[in-house]
Amino acid sequence: MTGITALGLPEARRNEAAAVFRARGVPHRRVEEWKYSDLKSALGEAGIGAGQADLRISHLPSGVETFDLAGPNPPDWVREYFGLASRNVMSAASLSLSAGGTAFRVPRGLAVAEPLKFEFTGSGHVRGLVVLEDGASLTLVEGVTVDKFRNAGLEIVLGEAARLDHVRVSPNAGDAVLVEEVSVRIAQGGQYRAHFAAFGSKLSRMEVEIALEGEGAEAHLSGVALLDGKRHSDVTTHVIHRTVGTRSTQLFKHVAGGHAKAVYQGKVTVAKGANGSDSNQSAKALLLGENAEADLKPELEIFADDVKCAHGAAVGDLDAESLFYLRARGIPEAEARGLLLQAFLEDAVAEIPNTDLRELVRTELLTALKALV
Repeated sequence: MTGITALGLPEARRNEAAAVFRARGVPHRRVEEWKYSDLKSALGEAGIGAGQADLRISHLPSGVETFDLAGPNPPDWVREYFGLASRNVMSAASLSLSAGGTAFRVPRGLAVAEPLKFEFTGSGHVRGLVVLEDGASLTLVEGVTVDKFRNAGLEIVLGEAARLDHVRVSPNAGDAVLVEEVSVRIAQGGQYRAHFAAFGSKLSRMEVEIALEGEGAEAHLSGVALLDGKRHSDVTTHVIHRTVGTRSTQLFKHVAGGHAKAVYQGKVTVAKGANGSDSNQSAKALLLGENAEADLKPELEIFADDVKCAHGAAVGDLDAESLFYLRARGIPEAEARGLLLQAFLEDAVAEIPNTDLRELVRTELLTALKALV
């Protein structure tokens, strides 16, 4: 490849991304995929700008190789994989406008015991790349710092039989506008398991596109959102089953009070010839007031035979009989409501395989629940 930029990105890829963003512009509610999250309106006249955010490493485990994407002479693995995800308009924006970020590589066969902890910081655009070679495994812990506006693009590449556990916790970010796009490519026998815990902001959107490219590849997504006031949280996913024998699951739970808005859009595409694909989507929300809103939109697009695909969505209030049962046994109403909400969210939290990270998310939820009820 020729024309390597300062980002270590082949110039053709960056130019293609810039063209995508110029053609489509900042998304707004008249764009189908963004009709529940009007980014253009949230940003106002300031627009997306060209500021530069950063990726800060909190803990780098032994054996994980890094490369500064603002540096020269990128290694072959960065040249090969970085900058391939540019079809998403905001990913294209970060790809063309970012001047930095970090790439990580776990060598073939290495099982990393300690979690890799990092967070996107600052205002503007930033990129990240995570490559797990064949047989490697890693736990990725992603934090989110609060800023005025940030657009982060994260690319993940999993080799054969590689495994990545990804936990992202996004705090109550007030008036921030935070957008992140994650693109995941999974080879034969690879597994990606992710959990997204969100507490909202003026506009918060997590967009995930996963390509199950090898036989036996798996993706398991779960998440919780606990929102109050005028907080907004959007999780939009697209899982593509490209070949035979692939599997995916999605389980998302939302609780919204005040004037909050919870959004889940989950699309599963089973490509022609991807026989034996197995997919299940479930999204549920509880509304704690007349002004709260939940928009749940699971979707299936199937071009293959002999598949097993299911999806469902439900929006409601706390069960009155369960609440009465607890109150009748002397439990104060606020405590009873908190227990029921915790129970509602628990099965999604239980999807986190790492015990310490599971308890971390539970603690954050309990703190937010006390304030909510």
